[in-house]
Amino acid sequence: MHTVITPERIELPPGTVVRMLGSWQDYQLLSQQLGDRAFPRLKYRHGEIWLMAPLPEHGRDASLLADIAKVLLDHLEQRYDSFTPITMSLPQVSGIEPDFCFYIENWRSVVGKSRIDWLNDPPPDLVIEVDVTSYTSINDYLPYKVPEVWLLKNKQLLVYRLLFDNYVITESSYFPNVREIVQQCLQIANEQTTSEAIRWLRNFVRGS
Repeated sequence: MHTVITPERIELPPGTVVRMLGSWQDYQLLSQQLGDRAFPRLKYRHGEIWLMAPLPEHGRDASLLADIAKVLLDHLEQRYDSFTPITMSLPQVSGIEPDFCFYIENWRSVVGKSRIDWLNDPPPDLVIEVDVTSYTSINDYLPYKVPEVWLLKNKQLLVYRLLFDNYVITESSYFPNVREIVQQCLQIANEQTTSEAIRWLRNFVRGS
Protein backbone atom coordinates (compact mmCIF):
# COMPACT_ATOMS: atom_id res chain seq x y z
CA MET A 1 0.00 0.00 0.00
CA HIS A 2 1.36 3.41 -1.02
CA THR A 3 0.91 6.76 0.72
CA VAL A 4 -1.72 8.80 -1.13
CA ILE A 5 -2.91 12.27 -0.04
CA THR A 6 -5.13 14.05 -2.55
CA PRO A 7 -8.32 16.14 -2.30
CA GLU A 8 -10.22 12.97 -3.26
CA ARG A 9 -8.35 10.25 -1.40
CA ILE A 10 -6.18 9.68 1.69
CA GLU A 11 -4.43 6.33 2.10
CA LEU A 12 -1.60 5.64 4.54
CA PRO A 13 0.08 2.30 5.25
CA PRO A 14 -0.20 1.26 8.93
CA GLY A 15 2.48 2.94 11.04
CA THR A 16 2.94 5.85 8.65
CA VAL A 17 3.29 9.39 10.01
CA VAL A 18 3.01 12.32 7.59
CA ARG A 19 3.93 15.86 8.64
CA MET A 20 3.23 18.75 6.28
CA LEU A 21 2.86 22.50 6.32
CA GLY A 22 -0.74 23.67 6.41
CA SER A 23 -3.08 26.34 7.71
CA TRP A 24 -6.02 25.98 10.05
CA GLN A 25 -8.27 26.17 6.98
CA ASP A 26 -6.32 23.28 5.36
CA TYR A 27 -6.76 21.26 8.54
CA GLN A 28 -10.51 21.90 8.56
CA LEU A 29 -10.81 20.81 4.92
CA LEU A 30 -8.95 17.58 5.66
CA SER A 31 -11.16 16.98 8.70
CA GLN A 32 -14.26 17.39 6.56
CA GLN A 33 -12.80 15.07 3.94
CA LEU A 34 -12.17 12.36 6.51
CA GLY A 35 -15.61 12.81 8.05
CA ASP A 36 -16.41 10.20 10.70
CA ARG A 37 -13.53 7.90 9.73
CA ALA A 38 -11.46 6.92 12.75
CA PHE A 39 -8.28 6.60 10.64
CA PRO A 40 -5.96 8.16 9.82
CA ARG A 41 -5.51 10.22 12.97
CA LEU A 42 -5.23 13.94 12.31
CA LYS A 43 -3.87 16.89 14.27
CA TYR A 44 -2.93 20.52 13.79
CA ARG A 45 -0.30 22.55 15.61
CA HIS A 46 1.85 25.58 14.82
CA GLY A 47 1.07 25.73 11.11
CA GLU A 48 1.58 22.01 10.61
CA ILE A 49 -0.81 19.15 9.84
CA TRP A 50 0.06 15.65 11.01
CA LEU A 51 -1.53 12.42 9.83
CA MET A 52 -0.91 9.00 11.35
CA ALA A 53 -2.18 5.53 10.47
CA PRO A 54 -2.07 3.47 13.70
CA LEU A 55 -0.67 -0.03 13.95
CA PRO A 56 -2.82 -2.80 15.52
CA GLU A 57 -0.60 -2.57 18.62
CA HIS A 58 -1.74 1.03 19.08
CA GLY A 59 -5.45 0.22 19.16
CA ARG A 60 -5.02 -2.80 21.42
CA ASP A 61 -2.95 -0.93 24.01
CA ALA A 62 -5.21 2.15 23.94
CA SER A 63 -8.26 -0.03 24.53
CA LEU A 64 -6.49 -1.85 27.36
CA LEU A 65 -5.49 1.40 29.10
CA ALA A 66 -9.04 2.71 28.85
CA ASP A 67 -10.41 -0.55 30.29
CA ILE A 68 -7.89 -0.31 33.15
CA ALA A 69 -9.06 3.22 33.93
CA LYS A 70 -12.70 2.13 33.88
CA VAL A 71 -12.10 -0.81 36.23
CA LEU A 72 -10.24 1.43 38.68
CA LEU A 73 -12.85 4.19 38.51
CA ASP A 74 -15.65 1.66 39.04
CA HIS A 75 -13.75 0.23 42.01
CA LEU A 76 -13.64 3.72 43.51
CA GLU A 77 -17.37 4.13 42.73
CA GLN A 78 -16.43 7.26 40.82
CA ARG A 79 -18.80 8.75 38.29
CA TYR A 80 -17.29 9.50 34.89
CA ASP A 81 -17.97 9.86 31.19
CA SER A 82 -15.51 8.58 28.60
CA PHE A 83 -15.18 9.48 24.94
CA THR A 84 -13.56 7.94 21.87
CA PRO A 85 -13.10 8.94 19.13
CA ILE A 86 -13.20 12.63 19.91
CA THR A 87 -11.69 15.75 18.33
CA MET A 88 -10.46 18.54 20.57
CA SER A 89 -9.98 21.84 18.75
CA LEU A 90 -9.18 25.48 19.40
CA PRO A 91 -9.59 27.58 16.22
CA GLN A 92 -6.29 28.68 14.66
CA VAL A 93 -4.36 27.09 17.54
CA SER A 94 -4.78 23.32 17.85
CA GLY A 95 -6.66 20.27 16.72
CA ILE A 96 -6.01 16.84 18.21
CA GLU A 97 -7.66 13.43 18.56
CA PRO A 98 -6.78 11.65 21.83
CA ASP A 99 -7.20 7.90 22.03
CA PHE A 100 -9.54 8.20 25.02
CA CYS A 101 -10.58 10.97 27.36
CA PHE A 102 -12.38 10.86 30.69
CA TYR A 103 -14.45 13.44 32.49
CA ILE A 104 -14.25 12.53 36.16
CA GLU A 105 -14.43 15.56 38.42
CA ASN A 106 -16.16 17.52 35.66
CA TRP A 107 -18.57 14.83 34.48
CA ARG A 108 -21.55 17.12 35.10
CA SER A 109 -20.23 19.51 32.45
CA VAL A 110 -20.66 17.02 29.61
CA VAL A 111 -23.66 14.91 30.61
CA GLY A 112 -26.16 14.84 27.75
CA LYS A 113 -24.03 16.97 25.44
CA SER A 114 -23.61 16.00 21.79
CA ARG A 115 -20.84 18.58 21.33
CA ILE A 116 -18.20 20.01 23.66
CA ASP A 117 -17.24 23.69 23.44
CA TRP A 118 -13.47 23.60 23.89
CA LEU A 119 -13.33 27.36 24.39
CA ASN A 120 -15.78 27.41 27.29
CA ASP A 121 -16.34 23.89 28.66
CA PRO A 122 -13.73 22.37 30.98
CA PRO A 123 -11.19 19.99 29.43
CA PRO A 124 -11.22 16.24 30.17
CA ASP A 125 -9.78 15.39 33.58
CA LEU A 126 -7.79 12.51 32.08
CA VAL A 127 -6.53 11.85 28.55
CA ILE A 128 -5.01 8.56 27.42
CA GLU A 129 -2.53 8.38 24.54
CA VAL A 130 -0.53 5.50 23.09
CA ASP A 131 2.50 6.49 21.03
CA VAL A 132 3.99 3.79 18.85
CA THR A 133 5.14 6.01 15.96
CA SER A 134 6.45 9.19 17.70
CA TYR A 135 3.27 11.02 16.71
CA THR A 136 2.26 12.28 20.15
CA SER A 137 3.71 15.22 22.06
CA ILE A 138 2.62 15.91 25.63
CA ASN A 139 2.64 19.61 24.77
CA ASP A 140 -0.27 19.01 22.38
CA TYR A 141 -2.48 19.17 25.49
CA LEU A 142 -1.11 22.41 26.94
CA PRO A 143 -3.55 24.68 25.05
CA TYR A 144 -6.46 22.78 26.63
CA LYS A 145 -4.93 22.58 30.12
CA VAL A 146 -5.82 18.92 30.53
CA PRO A 147 -4.95 18.15 34.19
CA GLU A 148 -3.62 14.60 33.66
CA VAL A 149 -2.33 12.70 30.64
CA TRP A 150 -1.31 9.05 30.47
CA LEU A 151 1.17 8.43 27.68
CA LEU A 152 2.18 4.85 26.89
CA LYS A 153 5.50 4.90 25.06
CA ASN A 154 7.92 2.01 24.58
CA LYS A 155 5.57 -0.12 26.73
CA GLN A 156 6.11 2.22 29.70
CA LEU A 157 3.35 4.37 31.17
CA LEU A 158 4.30 8.01 31.73
CA VAL A 159 1.88 9.93 33.94
CA TYR A 160 1.93 13.67 33.29
CA ARG A 161 0.18 16.23 35.44
CA LEU A 162 -0.20 19.90 34.68
CA LEU A 163 1.83 22.07 37.05
CA PHE A 164 1.24 25.76 36.35
CA ASP A 165 1.98 25.95 32.58
CA ASN A 166 3.98 22.75 32.10
CA TYR A 167 3.57 19.00 32.37
CA VAL A 168 5.66 17.07 34.87
CA ILE A 169 6.03 13.31 35.23
CA THR A 170 4.59 12.21 38.56
CA GLU A 171 2.00 9.87 40.10
CA SER A 172 -1.62 9.80 39.03
CA SER A 173 -3.95 11.95 41.09
CA TYR A 174 -6.56 9.19 40.85
CA PHE A 175 -4.57 5.94 41.13
CA PRO A 176 -1.13 6.32 42.80
CA ASN A 177 0.07 2.84 41.73
CA VAL A 178 -1.32 2.89 38.20
CA ARG A 179 2.07 2.52 36.50
CA GLU A 180 2.72 -0.82 38.24
CA ILE A 181 -0.84 -1.96 37.45
CA VAL A 182 -0.47 -1.07 33.78
CA GLN A 183 2.87 -2.87 33.58
CA GLN A 184 1.34 -6.05 35.00
CA CYS A 185 -1.67 -5.82 32.68
CA LEU A 186 0.56 -5.31 29.64
CA GLN A 187 2.59 -8.37 30.54
CA ILE A 188 -0.54 -10.52 30.94
CA ALA A 189 -2.00 -9.14 27.69
CA ASN A 190 1.20 -9.91 25.78
CA GLU A 191 1.46 -13.43 27.17
CA GLN A 192 -2.27 -14.22 27.05
CA THR A 193 -5.02 -11.74 26.04
CA THR A 194 -6.31 -8.31 27.05
CA SER A 195 -9.39 -10.01 28.51
CA GLU A 196 -7.19 -12.02 30.89
CA ALA A 197 -5.40 -8.82 31.91
CA ILE A 198 -8.69 -7.16 32.83
CA ARG A 199 -9.88 -10.26 34.69
CA TRP A 200 -6.66 -10.18 36.71
CA LEU A 201 -7.19 -6.49 37.49
CA ARG A 202 -10.77 -7.02 38.67
CA ASN A 203 -9.59 -9.76 41.02
CA PHE A 204 -6.71 -7.60 42.17
CA VAL A 205 -8.87 -4.62 43.15
CA ARG A 206 -11.40 -6.88 44.89
CA GLY A 207 -8.64 -8.15 47.12
CA SER A 208 -7.11 -4.75 47.86
